[in-house]
Parts: sequence; C-alpha cells; structure tokens
Amino acid sequence: MVRIAIAGAAGRMGRALIAATAGATDLKLCAAIEDSRSTAIGADAGMLVGSGSLGVAIGTDLAASDFDVLVDFTRPEPALEHLAYCVKARKRMVIGTTGFDAAGRNRIAEAARQIGLVFAPNMSVGVNLCLKLLDITARVLGPEFDAEIIEAHHRHKVDAPSGTAKRMGEVIAQARGTTLDAQGLPADRNGARPAGGIGFAVVRAGEIVGDHTVLFAGPGERVEITHRAESRRTFADGAVRAARWLSAQGPGLYDMQDVLGLR
Repeated sequence: MVRIAIAGAAGRMGRALIAATAGATDLKLCAAIEDSRSTAIGADAGMLVGSGSLGVAIGTDLAASDFDVLVDFTRPEPALEHLAYCVKARKRMVIGTTGFDAAGRNRIAEAARQIGLVFAPNMSVGVNLCLKLLDITARVLGPEFDAEIIEAHHRHKVDAPSGTAKRMGEVIAQARGTTLDAQGLPADRNGARPAGGIGFAVVRAGEIVGDHTVLFAGPGERVEITHRAESRRTFADGAVRAARWLSAQGPGLYDMQDVLGLR
C-alpha cells in the first residue's frame, strides 16, 4: 500500500487527485493539505469530492501525517516549500506544478540527488505518448517544416504558454539538434517567420481543460498531432500512476517518459 499526500487538495486538480487515490485499491490517502486561508480546512477529503468519508481532514501541515509520496499540483512558491520538506523528511514527490523559473528548476534537480522525484508538466498518458511521436516526427521532417504549437486552457490558468506546450517545443528542438531558447518564437511575434523557428499560439477561455496541437507545415503538406483532455481526471490518473511507480525508485529526477517506459 502506497501512502499518498496531496497538496492543493481543495483545488480543481486536488479534488481529482483525491478521487483517483480513493478509487485505487493499492493507494491510501494519508494527508491532504491546503493554504491556511482555504475554506476547506477541516473538511473530510472524501466528502469534498463525493467519495464518502476517508477519515482524512484537510489541513495545512505536511508534517502532521506520515506518507510515502507527495503529489503536488499547486504553484511554484508553495511547491518549492513542499519540496524542501520532502528532502528533509526523505519523502518522494510527484510534481505536476508548472511555471517554475530557472532557479526553481535547479532546486528540483538538486533535490533529486537526495529523493525520488517525478517532475512533468503533464501527467496524461496520451500527452506523453504525443511527446514520443513529436520526437519521431521532428527528426523525420527536419527544420524545413515550420513547427507551431497551439494550446488552449481555461481562463484561470496563470502561465502561458503552458508547461506542456513548452515541453513539446523542447522535444522538437532537441530532435533537431538545437534548443528551444535558440529557436523558440514568442506568441506575440510580428514579421516574417524565421527558418527553423518553433512557434507558440495561446488561447485562454472558458473552462477548457487542455488542448494541444502541434502543426508541422512544409512544402505542399502538413502534419498535425493533437491531444485534447476531456477531464482533469486524465491528469490525476497519470499522477497516481507516477506515484505508484516512484514508490519503488531510488533518488533521481524522472518524468512520465520514465514512468511509462518510453525511453
């Protein structure tokens, strides 16, 4: 039995994670934490998502309960605080939070020398299969084909482009033997498109869970690879799958390609 803690438990993803954990026979929810200002503090985590009482009250302190793996879909600042606790307590961590700057990513890489970490901008099995397909497609088509990443999310999403879109750009750049820093194009660019550029287009509207399309356009033809998430449960199921896998791993920085055996 893998003991799970969930950070951001009362949020959209937190609730999906509670439901996914409650529905698994080999996982046990041991802690559910929130910001101290949340109105959900003290509520039973299971009752919050309609799964019946789980006997776990939403609290504010990770140290109040023992667990094996923390799953975090919050924001960079609290996620890094949770990471510091996990390093100190030698707990594994699955990070689905996006929007980290270079310093934050460096702290995650440093922590992975001491604990097992799965860090991925998107926990969906389908998205991670798409990343593998993007690597193959970019290698075959080469920089002669323009690459444009079009992503859409709900109006509440803070970072843009999404972490998934950026990761898609990184995969394409690596397959072409370059970097996204060198070839990435801003979403608000003007003027003619430079050769080999990797572009982004961003939509924020309504309650779109998450759509990503990568368009490769070349002489006389184009190839499109699309993933559409219909429910946040998609990401939650991937995250608990990652937690289950991580529970048997030693220190190191992993992603969903490792979890799914796509390396």
